[in-house]
Amino acid sequence: MNARKYISVIGVWSAAVLLSVGCSKGFLNKPALGALTTDQINNLAGVTSVLNGAYAALDGQGTNVTDLAGQGTPWDASPSNWIYGSVAGGDNHKGSSIGDQPPIVPIANAQEVASNGFFNDKWICLYEGVNRANNVLITMAVTPGLTAAQRTEFSAEAKFLRAHYYFELRRFFSMVPWIDETTTNFNQPNNADVYPKIEADLQVAVDSLPAVQPAVGSVNKWAAMCYLGKVYLYEKKYAQAEAIFDQVIPAAYGGTGAGGVTSNGLPYALAARFEDNFDAATKNGPESVFAIQMDANDGTNSIANANQGDMLNFPYNSPFRCCGFFQPSVDLANSYRTDANGLPYVTDYNSYGIVNDMGLTSAQPFTPDAGNIDPRLDWTVARRGIPVHDWGLHPGNNWIRDQGSAGPYSNKKNLYWQATEGTYSDQSSWAPGSAINYNIIRFADVLLMAAECEAQLSNYAQAETYVNFVRARAANPANILYQYLDNANPMNGFSTTPAANYVVAPYPAGYFTAATALPAIYFERKLELACEGHRFFDLARWGIAGQTLNAYFAFEGKITGDLSTGNFTTGKNEYYPIPQAQIDLSNGQLKQNPGYD
Repeated sequence: MNARKYISVIGVWSAAVLLSVGCSKGFLNKPALGALTTDQINNLAGVTSVLNGAYAALDGQGTNVTDLAGQGTPWDASPSNWIYGSVAGGDNHKGSSIGDQPPIVPIANAQEVASNGFFNDKWICLYEGVNRANNVLITMAVTPGLTAAQRTEFSAEAKFLRAHYYFELRRFFSMVPWIDETTTNFNQPNNADVYPKIEADLQVAVDSLPAVQPAVGSVNKWAAMCYLGKVYLYEKKYAQAEAIFDQVIPAAYGGTGAGGVTSNGLPYALAARFEDNFDAATKNGPESVFAIQMDANDGTNSIANANQGDMLNFPYNSPFRCCGFFQPSVDLANSYRTDANGLPYVTDYNSYGIVNDMGLTSAQPFTPDAGNIDPRLDWTVARRGIPVHDWGLHPGNNWIRDQGSAGPYSNKKNLYWQATEGTYSDQSSWAPGSAINYNIIRFADVLLMAAECEAQLSNYAQAETYVNFVRARAANPANILYQYLDNANPMNGFSTTPAANYVVAPYPAGYFTAATALPAIYFERKLELACEGHRFFDLARWGIAGQTLNAYFAFEGKITGDLSTGNFTTGKNEYYPIPQAQIDLSNGQLKQNPGYD
């Protein structure tokens, strides 16, 4: 099957199509970029192109998206939310040096201000996605000759995409204005919750989309169901979310419904290898529920389609060239310690910390930790003395720009392999890109969301079943990272000797109770989904962001110097500030979130 190509098609069309968020001074100050006639756009191919443009905005990159943001950079609108979800959530430090990309520093410290341009750029890019989804509906409405089935499909995909963009806006900024295809006055207030309209758009997608799509990457019915379940979960509508997740989880994983399938028809399942979720050679596998399709070496001589939003996030002074950002925290690495039974230390993991090389040069001797470790650590965190794919042993400080600012670790989930870099990396810019997809939702996430719902409904045995499938995958021998046959020649392959002492196991039957279930599920999400942009939003919706992040600042701030002002204010910092630039453009129609005035 062909993969959907997310082509950006934005121009000056008919008057109806010009109903654009970007055309209003109150939202986006957007120039027209070329011209397409009504005859060119009002046909099946034209509407398809407009829909492709709505998909294209998923990556937050490229002409008419980041360019709109003035100083807009690729990373401040990255769909992985590595700044707003992972750095702000304590999974990662900003990385590099303290003075590099300084707008990220207050975000990492929960000291956000409305004038920070990064928030304005993210707002602009998400509303550009809304605009493009609305334009699909507008264009479709004035296009003759479409069949009823085609109109249903276009509407369902556009409304799914619009729901995604609004969900991101809602969990970022709380109260945001709703703009749809019927809006004529775009300077709307942010005085009503948009969750009911997000639900309605997703319900249209659930009711109308096919189970399998002809193009890989196009949303299908099952992905829409998973997304609707996620929205219900964020709203704490646990029974409604549980009913949906139960249908999409196959019986083999404890569900009772028909079970979901990926956009290319693969039944939902956990990939045998955890790392397959972060390898371009194995993307769109059975764990991919809805993913942003990335591409490298696509003939454009541009990095825009190759995970450009994460282009800073490679080890510094390494074969990847740039730039040393997005360094996993010591707190995160310590979370992967396991006890003699292969279980995590959910509440006091930092008392059993992983030995690291903080304060050592690469020339000084170092022996990696010999204790029990969950193998997901070494597919998530690149640490000294442990193989980094087929690039060699991580050398420690030589690949770190400033240990004192951000610690001893490098990120690993976005790294491509040396053997396939010619195919899956993009070297057309000053920093690399990759063809590794970003999974907005993957099946492990679905299992853990379902487990959370079951625990909230006091169905502890079922919750434990779902979590244990995730832990059993981690325990699969396929997830062991092995030492090289020859450290001096890492391309020669791997030995049969594990690179560390990997010990991980499912929870014993009956472990989950009213007291233990939710803490265990919350911690499993931290382990499984680390560095994937989820952590801050999870902590905020759980209502434990203040206690968790202030404890993180107290612990991690004694190790690195980038968290010196860290202090989370409960009742304020669960949401980011409405960008001051947008409030100003709205002439005060938009109201600021509590605590940011």
